[in-house]
Amino acid sequence: MAGESAQFGLRQRPPTPATRSFELPPRLQPMLDRAKAGLAEPFRGVNASERRPAGLFRLQKTGVSLAALSEAARTFLARLPARERQAACFAIDDEAWRMWSNIHPWLMRHGVCLADLGGDAREAALALMRVSLSAAGYETARNVMRLNHHALEITGKPDEYSEWFYWVSIFGTPSADGPWGWQIDGHHLNLNCLVLGDQLVLTPQFMGSEPVLARFGKYQGTRVFAAEEEAGHALMRVLSPEERMRATIGTDLPSELLTAAFNDNRRIEPAGLRYPELPPEGRERLEALLATYIGRLRPGHAEIRYAEVKRHLDDTHFAWIGHFDDASPFYYRVLSPVILVEFDHQSGIVFDNDTPSRDHIHTVVRTPNGNDYGKDLLRQHYARHDHGHRHAAR
Repeated sequence: MAGESAQFGLRQRPPTPATRSFELPPRLQPMLDRAKAGLAEPFRGVNASERRPAGLFRLQKTGVSLAALSEAARTFLARLPARERQAACFAIDDEAWRMWSNIHPWLMRHGVCLADLGGDAREAALALMRVSLSAAGYETARNVMRLNHHALEITGKPDEYSEWFYWVSIFGTPSADGPWGWQIDGHHLNLNCLVLGDQLVLTPQFMGSEPVLARFGKYQGTRVFAAEEEAGHALMRVLSPEERMRATIGTDLPSELLTAAFNDNRRIEPAGLRYPELPPEGRERLEALLATYIGRLRPGHAEIRYAEVKRHLDDTHFAWIGHFDDASPFYYRVLSPVILVEFDHQSGIVFDNDTPSRDHIHTVVRTPNGNDYGKDLLRQHYARHDHGHRHAAR
């Protein structure tokens, strides 16, 4: 398959706040039309049934302070010139939340681009990401960005790939008690973080890379998603042949994750093996797999999230697509009422391979049943005290 750049005929520099509008290449227009169609639907959230279970998410005090996040966000905004600060800020309920996109052509980008910022402002943006994630989560996110530079080294296309072609947005006003959030949006890295008091929701969370290992260049040796790949494979490895057959729901890998960009309302039927149907070691492996993804969150809130997920283990399904051996590409997902994880080996964009390989990986973490972007918590918050919440930081 030809690279996306050739597919879309795209050669423009990424849009900056001053030059964000440009004419779309003809082959990109259908993708934009599909994106707009998805965004036109009122948000309901990823779900497995028509009826959303009640009481899954609760407004509550966690006892784990998020003051460092609000301080980091205020520092970031303070380091932006007035024009960039205006471009970075959105109302808490702005639809820009849902306009993130993994593809590297400049589709629906908003906020401020790290490539356009001075060193102090760029470091402040990274600091916001750093205090929101664990050390391992931050390193994975930064390595995704570094490998996007490696994609430039492979392709020689500086107008399409860069370590700094990522857009940062702030939603609402960073504070200790009111709701606010931040987003980073770009090729293979899309993080959405909602803060409400001391509660934290960090989904949708899309991370990917092609390649997953830099074999030369500035970041030679950098690798991502080895743990995520091994965790899924290790779970299948401890299953009996009959259990593997029951977990396997197909052999042809999806061309994209089911809940990638513009799929906020995707309906996914539970499939594969339920947690209680797994052998004891399989249950341990599934818990370890979930911990790998949840461990991307900052300490304290990772433990809170893991406890939430564990309460629903009996309603958690593990499904696999593809062959099971030491070399074949594969897809897996874990679905519960409160978390969805997807992992997929993809075909080539940077490399010219038409079939999936283990050198191109996409992952996504979602909060099903309406709490992506923390929307269910926001709904409850404004049901208690609606003060007219469309303000944005300035």
